Amino acid sequence: MESYIAIDGWRSNIRFSSAHIIPEYEKCGRLHGHTYAVHIKIIGKPDNKGIIIDFTVIKEVLREIVNKLDHKILIPEKNNAANIEKQKSSVKIVSMEKEYVFPLGDCAFLPIISTSAENLAAYILDQTLKNISFPKGIEFIEIGVDEGFGQGARISKKL
Repeated sequence: MESYIAIDGWRSNIRFSSAHIIPEYEKCGRLHGHTYAVHIKIIGKPDNKGIIIDFTVIKEVLREIVNKLDHKILIPEKNNAANIEKQKSSVKIVSMEKEYVFPLGDCAFLPIISTSAENLAAYILDQTLKNISFPKGIEFIEIGVDEGFGQGARISKKL
């Protein structure tokens, strides 16, 4: 029998608030922010106790990931549309004829091309897979990242 577990980031308080710039889009090219929620769905076969995976383990890992993003400026290290320059104690971003300078400690550098919800979901999925040893019965994982209520992105992977 195949079953799944799901965790709603809004209700489980797996959230973070961050600012970002998406230079490829005029409106989103301005500095702005969101309160994000991270959701997870895991499909698999329950073990002999009837458990797919412990909710506590999943929540702890997701909270560790989002805590590193919370109240930070999200910087996509692989973005070519903006000029991102790390300095000694700050980060300078030039995008769409605007120049931003942020304290280095206020930034989260992510190995992605854009800080869109789609790319944030992929990043969080990758980090989740690196930080959890999934039991054999797990077949599928899906991460969702909402940019506020009612809109978000989902990414999934077969294991």
